[in-house]
Amino acid sequence: MTKRTLRSKLGAMAQMVDSFRMGRTIPKNLYGRDEPDQTVSLVTDALDKWFALLDGDGYDASFAAPPVARTQLLTLVSREPLCVDEDVVQLTFAVADGSMLPAWAPGMHLDFYLPSGRRRQYSLCGRPDDDSYSIAVRLVPDGGGGSREMHDLRIGSEVAIRGPRNGFPFVQSEHAVFVAGGIGITAIISMVRRARETGMDWHLVYCGRSRESMPFLDEIAGWDADRVTVRTDDVDGMPSSMDLLGAAAPGGSVYVCGPPPMIDLVRASFDSLPATHLHFERFSPPPVKNGTEFEVQLVDSGEVIAVGPNETALHAIRRLRPDVAYSCQQGFCGTCRVRVLSGTPQHRENRLTAEEQRHEMLICVSRSEGERIVLDL
Repeated sequence: MTKRTLRSKLGAMAQMVDSFRMGRTIPKNLYGRDEPDQTVSLVTDALDKWFALLDGDGYDASFAAPPVARTQLLTLVSREPLCVDEDVVQLTFAVADGSMLPAWAPGMHLDFYLPSGRRRQYSLCGRPDDDSYSIAVRLVPDGGGGSREMHDLRIGSEVAIRGPRNGFPFVQSEHAVFVAGGIGITAIISMVRRARETGMDWHLVYCGRSRESMPFLDEIAGWDADRVTVRTDDVDGMPSSMDLLGAAAPGGSVYVCGPPPMIDLVRASFDSLPATHLHFERFSPPPVKNGTEFEVQLVDSGEVIAVGPNETALHAIRRLRPDVAYSCQQGFCGTCRVRVLSGTPQHRENRLTAEEQRHEMLICVSRSEGERIVLDL
């Protein structure tokens, strides 16, 4: 900043301070003398200069918080099978009037509010510069019904969404290993595209049951073969930790998304790696291990449900109440939040505050400390 520019800014600030003082009256001092109180005068003068300093500069929009995620209605504009067995379809949504959608970054997902009342999360797997949102959904015949409902959508169907939101952020670094298991590739593929575009040193390990069941293989086949490892259970068997993480580099990052056994294997092996940052996202609920059987009572009907030692309260409740609300099954979305009327929850999530945990629980992951627990259901 030149001296002339500095003088100009200081002059403008002085004029602003003078404008603040116009018409303002400072009270007399506490001793009753006919003069303004010195303490109030000093404080007011300092505040005037501070506000003038703040107002004297332009607004930089880059410091603004991102817009609040709101629910909006999207229309299905494209439906495309992504693998040979056709169990995975790519669904592309846009706003009916063609207006712009909120921007997104690799790792973000959308919350879908389905016509049945179900709520589900799906990773964005298109390209951030598109004027639409694309997701990929694997059909799970014996699942909770959400994937079937998504597969049954037809061109022109309208669905309410919320987001984009990010629970799996991609942080650019010099080196990264990306590990994807099955449909977990939907959260990973946009990260790898970004790594390729920015010239990062990267390696992708993509695992699945068979090549017929794995989406995006046609696109991945066009990438640098030295940076891609595709493994299938029917040919290569179950991967070891070295199969998944052998390309990890000192100071690098590891991103993994897939079934719980894969994530558990990566987490258990990570401390022995030269990489220093681990990022992961589950596409199915974490397993319950070494639990104790307990009972859940639903206050509306009085029904008592036995919860096994290796299942969540949600899993047991759905045997009698298949319509109970849930979504992520990982304890972060809050869809399954229920008031606890009696008993002590064993919390296995970090979403609720300590005060909320006294009277509420997320039944998709949390359990009881041992005794019967009574829920407001």
